[in-house]
Amino acid sequence: MKDTAAAFDYDLNGLDRTAWMARIEDIAEEFGYAEPLGPNHSALLVDAGRTLLVTFESIASVRRMNDGAAPLGWGFVQSHGWSSLTLLADAEVDWFRHPAVYGYFDRMIDDGFFDDFDQILFYGAGSAAYAAAAFSVAAPETNVLVIQPHATLDPARARWDRRHPEARRLDFTTRFGFAPMMVETAESVFVLHDPSVIEDAMHASLFDGPNTTHMTCPYLGPDAQRHLMAMDVLPELIEQAMTGDLTPASYATLWRARRAHLPYLRTLMHRLDAHDDHDRLLARLCRHVSDGGKRPLFAKKLAELEARGVSL
Repeated sequence: MKDTAAAFDYDLNGLDRTAWMARIEDIAEEFGYAEPLGPNHSALLVDAGRTLLVTFESIASVRRMNDGAAPLGWGFVQSHGWSSLTLLADAEVDWFRHPAVYGYFDRMIDDGFFDDFDQILFYGAGSAAYAAAAFSVAAPETNVLVIQPHATLDPARARWDRRHPEARRLDFTTRFGFAPMMVETAESVFVLHDPSVIEDAMHASLFDGPNTTHMTCPYLGPDAQRHLMAMDVLPELIEQAMTGDLTPASYATLWRARRAHLPYLRTLMHRLDAHDDHDRLLARLCRHVSDGGKRPLFAKKLAELEARGVSL
């Protein structure tokens, strides 16, 4: 297992989509397997140790956001010696709601695949968070970390979420359907969302089991995963969730990284600026961030506030 982690290496940057797909399949075949699942999905296993990270991702998000343009779990193969199982979607066309994906997890259950691991974490964000939660039922007593998960897009249960009109036509009522029910057998479920995104907050509220811990990331918007990556917070979140040690207190420590994350600070500035009674807070924020005028947006706003006589 140590040999696998030591030998595991990849460089996927700069490849076009066809070459990239061929390369990740070759790497997976060398250290585990690559298996197509129907027309739009594939499963990539890298077998490196008795700790398994199961991630659900799309090709576009992996190539756009991940270090080395590689599946998220591959970094943990190198750094931690974990095994990595990636469920990869060609596009977010069916939210992993395909019989071939169901059949794959059925086979994994029948083969006792998950019994070979001491620790397992299912992870996903957005539509992939829905899938991570839904398919986690295949490995009872696993841990689950989901960022901005959807509970379902069944119109009978989530008619208030109209953001994905194409996906609303899919069947969310059959197998692996209602994600909050599928996580009931998990050891620990960690749900992270931005409460300012109303639909995400409503979905998150449906994950209400006694095994579930809720944490919030205000003002990160609809793509919180991207910001958590930029803040270098996501790896530690995954590590703590894997062991079940993620708590509101440990998360609060990680969440402090937002204080140096400019997209978050800009959003916070605009939110405060929209309320007349928050001028003093806004001035304190701008003074903290402006860095002696090195950040013009905040320095300009601070000068405007001071010209209006706003004091700290």
